[in-house]
Amino acid sequence: MITLPKWNGQAMTAGARVTIVTRTKNRPIFLARALEDIFGQTFQDFELVIVNDGGDPAAVDRLTSRRPDGERERIITLHHPESVGMEAASNAGIKAGSGEFLVIHDDDDFWAPTFLEQTVAYLDDPAHASESGVMVRTEIVIEEVDGEEIRPVRREIFWADLRQITLADMLKINRAVPISFLYRRSLHDAVGYFDESLPVVGDWEFHLRVLSHSRVGFLDGEPLAFWSQRPESQGHDGNSIFAQATDHTQYDALVRDGHLRDEVAKGGLGSLLYLTRVLAEQEELIRAQQRRLDESAAKLDHVLERLDALNHTIITRTSVGEFLKKPVKLARKLSGRA
Repeated sequence: MITLPKWNGQAMTAGARVTIVTRTKNRPIFLARALEDIFGQTFQDFELVIVNDGGDPAAVDRLTSRRPDGERERIITLHHPESVGMEAASNAGIKAGSGEFLVIHDDDDFWAPTFLEQTVAYLDDPAHASESGVMVRTEIVIEEVDGEEIRPVRREIFWADLRQITLADMLKINRAVPISFLYRRSLHDAVGYFDESLPVVGDWEFHLRVLSHSRVGFLDGEPLAFWSQRPESQGHDGNSIFAQATDHTQYDALVRDGHLRDEVAKGGLGSLLYLTRVLAEQEELIRAQQRRLDESAAKLDHVLERLDALNHTIITRTSVGEFLKKPVKLARKLSGRA
């Protein structure tokens, strides 16, 4: 159940071009940072929908009430008495807004100040009219939480080799995260909303449907989006990618299986039977090659062991050992004569 949208006592600004959806649950220090990040954008023609998915409503309302009047007028707050999950929370936020463009800004992630300015300008360019959205260069920020302080530990570029967004790449593995993707609202009319049956990998499954429908642009260069990760954190401060790693593997397989069954229902098994046979033969060749490598490595280990044993015997148990001692004895004799 969802409570009625709360406009913080102010009239909502009509006609905002961008709807930003922020999902949160009992993470006030992250939400506070997200609010600073969002309202610090150089592009300000947006509305913000905060979806409090089963968390303490008082903490969220306290943070939004501290924002200036002009900002509070652009905030919609949805309080879910109980959590409905990430994808259902996304859908609720999307439907509560009206912007031409949409982006999911989770409470713990953040942007460069020009993220909205550059992505909106990209999609406004007539040359990109056929593209349904745009993704940006993204940086992973490893963080740790110490009380009320969020400390960065290290940074690394997410998919540093990425130069464009393609369905072929996305079929292998998710190459994007929600914080990096601004897209046209009309996309939902074409491909539907986020799959609420998925507790994880819902963004990847949505990206697959998006790229099956149309092209998505890519803004290379300096990172404009920052994906916060906390491998050591648990509970509310944790990330699902770590806390639910087993679920990610399970639902990755289920998503692939579901789309495969849809394809079979449309076109039959013929081509898939052929392709899976070719793949099986390739897998067997790889396994055979690995067996040969393992056997060669075992033989090499055996040879090295024998060489070590032989070397030990030569030095300690044969006349060669005595021969190596003779220079020392000779040196001693010469020293004595002197």
